[in-house]
Amino acid sequence: MDCRHRAGASDCPSPQRRGNQRPLNTPKLTNLDSCPKPDQGEYQVSTAPEHNSPVIRERENAGENPTFFYTLWTIFKRSQIVERSEAAAAEFDALIEQLAAEGAIVRGIYDVSAMREDADVMIWVHGPAAELLQASMRKIRRSALLEGTEIVYSTMAVHREAEFAKDHSPAFARGVDAKEWMTVYPFVRSTEWYTMDPAERGKMLRDHGILGREFPNVLANTVAAFSFSDFEWQICLEADDMIDLVDMMRHLRYTEARHHVREETPFYTGRRISAAQVLEVLK
Repeated sequence: MDCRHRAGASDCPSPQRRGNQRPLNTPKLTNLDSCPKPDQGEYQVSTAPEHNSPVIRERENAGENPTFFYTLWTIFKRSQIVERSEAAAAEFDALIEQLAAEGAIVRGIYDVSAMREDADVMIWVHGPAAELLQASMRKIRRSALLEGTEIVYSTMAVHREAEFAKDHSPAFARGVDAKEWMTVYPFVRSTEWYTMDPAERGKMLRDHGILGREFPNVLANTVAAFSFSDFEWQICLEADDMIDLVDMMRHLRYTEARHHVREETPFYTGRRISAAQVLEVLK
């Protein structure tokens, strides 16, 4: 306890000895006013960061310049009737190449029209930095191809260790080619999920994973959305046949882990298309 808070104390007590250990460099003080402040002499408080964080150690072990895999899904809807030319599609293809040279990869353009009343086109882009994706999406939004549209939904996330498998990495981060169909949705667990017995939680996740392996044609992209938005995770599934996505989502309902799902909407689903096909979608 600081001597200034001890009633009747006229001197600052010297630190208590432990065994034969002698206190080092301990000033002998004679009155309360001479008690050293935390920012004086021997009693300075270290401002150096502590290195007992496993998260920080993990980043340090990743090397001097670790690569992060950020991803962004942005959905547009038609808000105005605009005549778009084939030149607008060609310019968009050139923009995709330009963004790739800058490090932002457009994984796909998707026709999400008629799946919901508030969506027509989705753009999926990924890259090594959040600010890069922000800048890339601004360029996409300003393109002639998307003139007369407005953003109705946008969500960013980043690859971190997945809860169901420590060695899982998203398909887009591994460089796996995109499939024809995709669905993306947010995911929020119950508060009890994170504090339950790890063995119990692990069993639920293993059972969930076993069912998921029955759909080898489906690519999984599970990424962390903590602090990016109102959600904890973003999940994007890809398949060449839409029916595979339907059956997998239905099949995975039959697991104990479902009891700990609190939120997993909205869903946005679409087919991968070219920039030229966007002309027809937005007509």
